[in-house]
Amino acid sequence: MIPLFVDCTRRRIVIFGGGDVAARKAAYFAGTADVTVVSRSFRQKIQDLPVVRRECDVSALSEEALEALLDLAFLVIGALSDPAQNNRVGRLCRKRGILFNNADGEPGDVVLPSVTGGTSYTLAISTNGSSPAIARFIREHLEQEFPALDQMITLQQRLRTELKTTQPDQAKRNAILRDVLQDQTVWTALSADPDGAWNWVKKRYLHD
Repeated sequence: MIPLFVDCTRRRIVIFGGGDVAARKAAYFAGTADVTVVSRSFRQKIQDLPVVRRECDVSALSEEALEALLDLAFLVIGALSDPAQNNRVGRLCRKRGILFNNADGEPGDVVLPSVTGGTSYTLAISTNGSSPAIARFIREHLEQEFPALDQMITLQQRLRTELKTTQPDQAKRNAILRDVLQDQTVWTALSADPDGAWNWVKKRYLHD
């Protein structure tokens, strides 16, 4: 599989299932995509999300009725408690050329990663479905290890702009940017005092 970031704004996402797994998948897209959740019942988490709910028993649907639920779908997610029904949905998606993610059953052609991010960045981690716990562990470790990542990105942008006007040698500019990234004093200062961190960088790295 090739990792991609895809704009799902106003894309139609159909999720089969109404439990905790379906709720997590729905929350992943809600507020950005047009999400429809199909199930016999829905956890409160799903009812609280800005999604369309279609109440029905998927196992009782004919192939034609099930296919109708897939119309105009960009991505379909199988999160039903019955893997056989997830697989059934997946087969119809493959037949129609619709992207499919399977939470339990035969692998689909889309894996939803564990995601973390801030104002200026997004990080996605995946084990291709082999160990969601590992993906979550890595995400949590990154969040704990780099709490000031957003501030560092802002500082790096500011530093790059400054260096372009004061340092004509690109190799030296790149070296300074790397040195700042490895400077623990900068990381520590960023969490409490971004302006103080910038003043330290100017004094330490932008001297004449």
